[in-house]
This record gives sequence, structure tokens and C-alpha cells, in this order.
Amino acid sequence: MARTDEKVGYLPNGERPVYSPSTAASGVEEALKVLEGRWKMIILFHLFDKGVLRFSELERAIPTVSQKMLIQQLRELERDGIVHRTIYPEVPPKVEYRLTEIGQALCPTLDAILLWAEKRRALSTK
Repeated sequence: MARTDEKVGYLPNGERPVYSPSTAASGVEEALKVLEGRWKMIILFHLFDKGVLRFSELERAIPTVSQKMLIQQLRELERDGIVHRTIYPEVPPKVEYRLTEIGQALCPTLDAILLWAEKRRALSTK
């Protein structure tokens, strides 16, 4: 049986680290802390789709999020190095968001989560 990374080809070239159950759990916990938040995954999928979005475009794309929560989630993603914010010195202020290189690297992982969710949904309807 082939290893998962050989099937999907998501890992960069090089040796895969060896994890113990505790180091694996710790690593996953750290990753989930970065991604936790009701709106972060939705924000990420919109940025994957469009590449660069202004704040107002994100507001329109996610109409059920409050402005305060959107700002908070974007700042956390920026703090964690997932999203880059560019502020243009003009009136009215123009702010754009895009994924960083490490944010772009999340794409295969989020695709895998999406496929898992579809599989789970299909199994639960049987």
C-alpha cells in the first residue's frame, strides 16, 4: 500500500519527520489553534479563489460576519503569518488581503478537509 503523501503528492521533496503520538498531537493542536475561529476557513477559501481581496469585498463575500469579527479574524490570520495585509495611503483608505506563501501552502490541506467532509456526508446519508 502506498503512503498517503505518495498518493496525493502534497509533501515537498525531502524526508518526512518521524512523529510520536504526543508530538503529532502537539503539532496538530498548534495548527488547529491557528485555524480555529468560525470565519477563518471561509476567509481562506475566498482568498484561495480570488487571490487578492479588499476588505469591503470580503465583507460582501461573507455577509453573515460582523465587521468587528471579520477584522479580528483577519488580524489573527495576519499575526500567524497566513494572510498579508497591504494598506495603501489614499483617501478613502484601501486595504487588501492576500495569502502569504505559508498561507498558500494550506491549500492542499484544506482541499483534503473538504474531500473528507464530502465523504463523511455521503456515508452519513446511506
